[in-house]
Order: sequence, then C-alpha cells, then structure tokens
Amino acid sequence: MDLRALIEPTLAGMGYELVALERAGHGLLRLYIDKPGGVIIDDCVRVSNQLTRLFAVENVDYDRLEVSSPGLDRPLVKEADFVRFAGERAQLRLHAPIEGRKRFVGVLRGLADGVLRLEMDGAMWEIPLAEVDSARLAPELEGITRRKR
Repeated sequence: MDLRALIEPTLAGMGYELVALERAGHGLLRLYIDKPGGVIIDDCVRVSNQLTRLFAVENVDYDRLEVSSPGLDRPLVKEADFVRFAGERAQLRLHAPIEGRKRFVGVLRGLADGVLRLEMDGAMWEIPLAEVDSARLAPELEGITRRKR
C-alpha cells in the first residue's frame, strides 16, 4: 500500500502538507506535517486522530503513530520545497562529491531544470537536484549551538 498516496490527500483536505513519512522499528509510523504559519500541538492531535480513523478503515498495519512538526531545520524533500524556501539558509549532503565536497551550507537561490542554485561563501554553486542525498533548512539561531548530525 502506498501510504503517501493515502495520506497526502487527507492532509491536504485538512490544510496540511506531508513533509516526510517514516516507518521505523516496532511498528512505528512517523509523520512530519506543516502548514502556513507553522504547526502547533493541536494540529498534531487533529491529524493523528483523523489518520487513526483513516488507517482503521484502510487496514493500515502499524502499532504506533507519531505526528509532529518538521522543526526549524525542516527537511527539504520535494522540488517545490527548494522553490518555496528560496532565500533561506540550507544544509545539503550529496551522494558523491562535487569539486571535492559532499556537504554544503548556504542560501538557496532557486531551482531550474533540476539544478539547484546555492550561494555559499560569496560563490554560486549549481548542484543537480539528483545529486542531493539530503537537504534541510539551516536557520542561524542566535545564542544556540547546533549539534552536528
């Protein structure tokens, strides 16, 4: 069963976007949701209740459901994410090195024809989206030290 195809229309009808979906050990199903203006705990409860009913009707096999906000370091998954967050700082990890680098942190400057533009250290990098293994927003937070992943 394609869970994403089942979940996305339900969330869209409720005013939410499915950012990421994970199946973890011990029957855990984890979803990250977003909406304009951000997600609060009441949103997570609302989505969890709706999906619990949907999964019962559709016989989705899981033991535990977690619904949460994607956080400040939101994953960038779809092409639309890179367009939507143009002008924001992001962290990328590539499948294979480009000019000896696999990790990049810079400002998203757009996406065209499958090529991401990233401004980093005063230079513009053009990175094929197909080469991106993972990407997240990387907001600069004053007074907070971010741990490395």
